[in-house]
Amino acid sequence: MSRLLDRRAVLRLGLAGAAALLREHVTARLAHAQAGRGAPTVDPRERHLARLRQLTFGGQNAEAYWDRSGTRLVFQSTRSPFGCDQIFTMGADGSDVRLVSTGRGRTTCAFFSPDGARILYASTHHTGADCPPPADRSGGYVWPLYDYDLYTCAVDGGDLRRLTSSPGYDAEGTIAPDGRIVFTSMRDGDLDLYVMDADGGSVRRLTERPGYDGGPFFSWDGRDIVWRGWHPTDPGELSEYRALLGRGLVRPTRAELFVMAADGTGARQITSNGAANWAPFLHPDGERIVFSSNLHDPGGFDFALYLIRRDGRGLERLTHAESFASFPMFSADGRRLVFCSSRGAAQPREFNVFVADWVD
Repeated sequence: MSRLLDRRAVLRLGLAGAAALLREHVTARLAHAQAGRGAPTVDPRERHLARLRQLTFGGQNAEAYWDRSGTRLVFQSTRSPFGCDQIFTMGADGSDVRLVSTGRGRTTCAFFSPDGARILYASTHHTGADCPPPADRSGGYVWPLYDYDLYTCAVDGGDLRRLTSSPGYDAEGTIAPDGRIVFTSMRDGDLDLYVMDADGGSVRRLTERPGYDGGPFFSWDGRDIVWRGWHPTDPGELSEYRALLGRGLVRPTRAELFVMAADGTGARQITSNGAANWAPFLHPDGERIVFSSNLHDPGGFDFALYLIRRDGRGLERLTHAESFASFPMFSADGRRLVFCSSRGAAQPREFNVFVADWVD
């Protein structure tokens, strides 16, 4: 099977043939991995997580997000035969894994449309079939800001439509219940949040402060947007930020959480702890926010899930059984939580998708 899944063969097969072959390959790997591993470890302090299930086994799997019905997930994964992340869907139990991106370039940040008929994601495939080069981290930990554009496709990967074509970074997109898209872009020279119509029209900027604004999500009712941001005020830090931005890089070692109305008004900072607070998502009650942070490991790379109220009170740590947990998302009914984690990893830099029943 591995012989059939080399990159050149996949490109010759086209999307439909590659997807069918990949489903067969992933099903076999999944069965083998499940047979060799027990149930995921649950720390006794993880009182909010019940019936924890592991959905992927091996590789790097991240940013798994629910459709509105709670029956499917869309996620990004680096797995054979691909050299960098591509977009896949799977059932809520981890079955029926399907490739939906083109298999070319690097992809990130996928999200279902409200009716579940289309998928939004960012890709570099317009720049070429190869994976873009990794960032130079000789001067410290940085993230590359690749030349992503936003696309939508049908849930089977067909009917690909390009929504943005501005030079530089357009990514981190998610969708409101009415179909509007919020995303991060460098189109005006800084990393800011923008909103646009489902077809890519009527683009409007939402944030203005110098610094990085990213990872935005609408609340399930579409009234609010929660996001992460870092707005350096120290002249030296601001100068370094802008110098890195000029090289297509950002240093993601600090970020605080913010919330605002969906029209961009009433922005308010939630956290102020100096840590790297990432991947916030609002509970369907509109009051609680789940997020990932290293606030227990200042300056380090140990991330756990936390819960906080939108007024900044009630901070609570949720996960303890791994060195990395992030990208949490509540299902629309608030009964399940999906997240990505190094829990039980067999290899370095292995991240898998987990689902738990949420216990209040």
